[in-house]
Amino acid sequence: MTRFPRPLPGRRFGHFLGAYGLLAFAALLFLAFSLALPDTFPTLDNISEVLSNQSIPALLALGAMIPIVTAKFDLSLGYGLGLAHVMTMQLLAKEAWPWPLACLAVVLGGAVVGVFNGIVVEFAKINSFIATLGTGSILYALTGWITNGARIVPGPQGLPAAFTDLYDSRFLGLPVSAFYVLALTAVLWLLLERLPLGRYLYVIGSNPRAAELVGIPTRRYVVYAFAGSGLIVGIAGVLLAAQQRIGNPSVGLDYLLPAFVGALLGSTAIKPGRPNALGTLVAVIILAIGLAGIGQLGAEFWVTPLFNGATLLLAVGMAGYAARRQLRQRRTPPSRPRHDVVHVSS
Repeated sequence: MTRFPRPLPGRRFGHFLGAYGLLAFAALLFLAFSLALPDTFPTLDNISEVLSNQSIPALLALGAMIPIVTAKFDLSLGYGLGLAHVMTMQLLAKEAWPWPLACLAVVLGGAVVGVFNGIVVEFAKINSFIATLGTGSILYALTGWITNGARIVPGPQGLPAAFTDLYDSRFLGLPVSAFYVLALTAVLWLLLERLPLGRYLYVIGSNPRAAELVGIPTRRYVVYAFAGSGLIVGIAGVLLAAQQRIGNPSVGLDYLLPAFVGALLGSTAIKPGRPNALGTLVAVIILAIGLAGIGQLGAEFWVTPLFNGATLLLAVGMAGYAARRQLRQRRTPPSRPRHDVVHVSS
């Protein structure tokens, strides 16, 4: 009879803490701000406002996560968001397109930009940092050319109510934009955790050479990853236009850093050591609670970028540690099973 060793209690606790520690920290952070601000922070109005304000950063964090799965980075996210935002306003306010057609064109345009990023990275063999920074600069130039550096303001008739309802409407008493985030998280969880597409992307990110040896077309799937990221950026740009109702050519850059903070910090939760949709959602929740709390405590304007920058450094450090810890666990040989000795008497 063979008895297999059970995992040590310390290792089980360490795995549980690594997987769900950020989620517990989010709950403690919410409790701390609720005790410090009992009249304003734990209210339904405040929760609704936080969900509404952080829905677009959450979408971008989920979009940034997809190329990170393949060990690539898309620094054009903020520039792409700005272009998608002003293009939506241009088509609606200046060109008088029907709003469903304008939204569809912008979302598909975002996917096209993502495909272009993937082609530049994989076929031109340019480092993803450099390639997407270059394409981002091009997107920023296009944004300036379209707007001539000025804001796009709708006429007296305003924007179609059905379009602004994409962001302003509510469902079950909460902003509908929060449900967009939940739906996207569910879709990405299904794609990455339950379908072959996700397994291929994770293999490419962990060992591109091994992926090629087993027959995975790495170039094609990296392009898919960038296309998915661009598609989400297009969706976020449409929602940003519905939220702000004017075209601001410089608005997208403010969303770049929070997106990467959420994506990198998310790789330390739920599935420590690898980017994942649920972990990114948890990270975004922490950022939303933290920013809302320090804002209500009356922090100075410079505290927000300080919080984002410090959290990014922490996220990168934690993500690297989680990845190294997971690699060590894979390399550690399993304990040899113990065998009971059975004496047979003749």
